[in-house]
Amino acid sequence: MHEVPALPGTPGLKAAVDAAFADDGPLATAVDQFEPRAGQRAMAAAVADTLAGGGVLLAEAGTGTGKTLAYLVPAILSRQRVLISTGTKNLQEQIYFKDLPVLREALGVPFTATYMKGRANYLCLHRLDQLRSSPAVPYDFVSMVDEWMRTTETGDRAELSDLPEDSSAWHDVSATADTCLGSDCPQFQQCYVTKMRQRAAASDIVIVNHHLLCADASVRQSTYGEVIPECHYAVLDEAHQLEDVATQYFGIAVSNYRVDELGRDAERVLNMGIVEDPDSELRRLVRSVDDQARTFFAAVSMARQTRPSTSLRAGGGVGEERLRIGPGWNGGVIDDGLGLTSALDRLEAAMARLAEASAGQANEDVTTMARRAGELRDHLRFLLEAADPAFVYFLEMRGRGVFLRAAPIDVSGIVRELLIDRMKATVLTSATLTVEGSFDYVRGRLGVGHAADIRVPSEFDFAEQAILYLPRQMPPPKSPQFAEAVAREVLDLLQRSNGRAFVLFTSYAMLRAVRDMVELDLPFPLLVQGTAPRSVLLGQFRSTPNAVLFATSSFWQGVDVVGEQLSCVIIDKLPFASPGDPITAARIEAITADGRDAFREYQVPLAILAMLQGLGRLIRHRTDRGLLAVLDPRLRTMGYGRRFLDSFPPAPVTQDLEAVTRFFAS
Repeated sequence: MHEVPALPGTPGLKAAVDAAFADDGPLATAVDQFEPRAGQRAMAAAVADTLAGGGVLLAEAGTGTGKTLAYLVPAILSRQRVLISTGTKNLQEQIYFKDLPVLREALGVPFTATYMKGRANYLCLHRLDQLRSSPAVPYDFVSMVDEWMRTTETGDRAELSDLPEDSSAWHDVSATADTCLGSDCPQFQQCYVTKMRQRAAASDIVIVNHHLLCADASVRQSTYGEVIPECHYAVLDEAHQLEDVATQYFGIAVSNYRVDELGRDAERVLNMGIVEDPDSELRRLVRSVDDQARTFFAAVSMARQTRPSTSLRAGGGVGEERLRIGPGWNGGVIDDGLGLTSALDRLEAAMARLAEASAGQANEDVTTMARRAGELRDHLRFLLEAADPAFVYFLEMRGRGVFLRAAPIDVSGIVRELLIDRMKATVLTSATLTVEGSFDYVRGRLGVGHAADIRVPSEFDFAEQAILYLPRQMPPPKSPQFAEAVAREVLDLLQRSNGRAFVLFTSYAMLRAVRDMVELDLPFPLLVQGTAPRSVLLGQFRSTPNAVLFATSSFWQGVDVVGEQLSCVIIDKLPFASPGDPITAARIEAITADGRDAFREYQVPLAILAMLQGLGRLIRHRTDRGLLAVLDPRLRTMGYGRRFLDSFPPAPVTQDLEAVTRFFAS
C-alpha cells in the first residue's frame, strides 16, 4: 500500500494531496476504476490550499470531475475536524457508506467519521416515557419500540422498516428541538441524540445535510436543540441549494399542527401526576388554546376563500397554495389571532407558576411547556403584525395544514454570519455555481465576500456524448397552443429515443395537460410524479425498460440514473421562478427598489442554474449518450436566450429531428 506522508500540520497538506492523486499514488493503486483527472487534481489542490490557509473557496466542478473525492481527500489529510454538508441524504449516504471506507483503505491514514441526520429521525427516550403514562398509550407501537431498543445503537427510525413514513406515533416520540430538555433531561446520558453528538465531537469527518446545518444554526443561540459540534472547517457540497434551505430554516412559522402538538404535549405532561384534577385551571387553559386555535385557523381559511384574488399572490406546487399577506391583511383574522395569543399568554403564565411550585423532573417538563407556549405566542404576534420589512409574509395551505409563515427576503447576511464567518475555511462547491462563467450571482445570494474560485470543466465529451435539440417552430409559452405543440414534440422525440426519458415540466398544470394528450398514443410505460413516492418512481424507472417519467421540480436535481435507461431529457419551458410566489415576488421588489434590474440580476441567473440542474440529469458517466431537448422558443427569440445557451453544456445544437434519429442510430 502507498502511504501518504504523515503531516506535522496543514503546511504539508498540498504535497500530501498531490501524492494521493499521483498517477502511481494510493488512489490509482487501491480504488477500483480510478482514473487520474486533471480537473479533479486542480480542485483537490485548491481545496487543500483553502483548508491549509483559511478563507473561502468557490469551486464549480462539472459532472464527471470526481469532486467528492477532490474535497474528501484534502479533508481527511488535513487532520482537522471537517464538516461536510450535502444537499441530499443520498449524497450523505454515498459519502459515509461508499467513499469513506474506500479512502480509509486507500490512504492508509486512520480517521473517524459520523453521519448525522436531523433530530426528528431519532427516538427521544424521555418522550417515550411520557407516552407510556398517557391514558391512550398505543401499546402495539410502544412494544415495537421496546423490542427495537434492545438492538439499536443509533435510535434512528430508518431501522424500523415497517414504520409508515407519516406515523403519528413516531412524531410523539421523536427528538425535536422544541421538546428537548438538554442536559436537564433525566435521559440525557442515554439519549441517542446526545450519543450522536458525542460521536461527532470525537470524529474527524462530520457529515450532515443543508437542512440539518441550517436548522442547527437557527437554534444555536438557544439553550436547546444544537447537535452539530463546533467545527472550524467546512465543505458545503451542492451549494446551489443553500439559499432555498436557509430561507426555510431562518424564517418563522405557526401552523395548526404546531398548536395541536403543544396541546397534546401539555396534556401529556399534566398526566404524569403533576395535576390530578381533570378540571383544573391548567387543563382548562390547554383546552382554551385548542378552542382559540380552531377558531383562528378556520378564520384564516375563510379569509383565503373570500378575499379578492387580486389582493393576494398565489403560487406553490401540487396540493399547495401560497397567498401573500401584509400589515392589516384581515382585521377579523387578526382579532381571532389575538384571542389565540392571549390564551397562549395565560397558559405560559400558569405553566411558569406551576414550574416554580414543582421540583425535580416535573419542574423541567413544565418549564419547557411554558417556554414553548411563550415562543408560539411571540411568533404568532410577529406574523399577525407582518410589519418587518426584512421578511415576506404569506399563508400556505398544504393538505390539512394551515401555515402562517415569514421568510427572510435576503439570506446573504444570515448565511455569511451564521455559516461562513464561523469557519476558518469554507469550500462551497457544486456542478452549477456560475452563470455565463461568473460566480457573481452566487457570491451575492450567499453573502460571499472575498473568496478564491476555480472552475473545473466536465470530464465528459458532450460533443460526442450528447445532442441539444431546439425545435424550429413553437408558439410562445403563454399561447393556448403551447401545450399541444409540446405534446406533439414530446411524442416525436420519444419515438426517436425509444422512450428512456425524463420529461421535466415547470408546472403541474402543463404536466397534466401534456400527459392527457399523449398517454393514449405513447407506446412506452409512463410514470407520472404524484402517483407514487419519489423513491418508488425512480426505482420503477430504473427497472422498467423504455420507461418515460413525467415530473416537475423535485426531479430536476439530485437524481442519478446511469446508462442507457435514461437517454433523453426533455424540458418544456425555461424554469423561471413564478413571480406570483410570495418569496420570489418579494425578492424581485427588493432588487427593483434598490434601483437594479431584477430580471437580469436575479430571475435569469436563477433560471439558468435550475436549467443546468435539469439538463445535468442526462450525462452521468463517460459511457452515457443522449438527447437534451428544450422546447421553449424564447431561447432563440429573446435576447436573454443567449445567456442560457452560453451556459449550456457544449453539445452540438440541431433543429432537425432527423439529426436526432441519426444520433441514436450511431
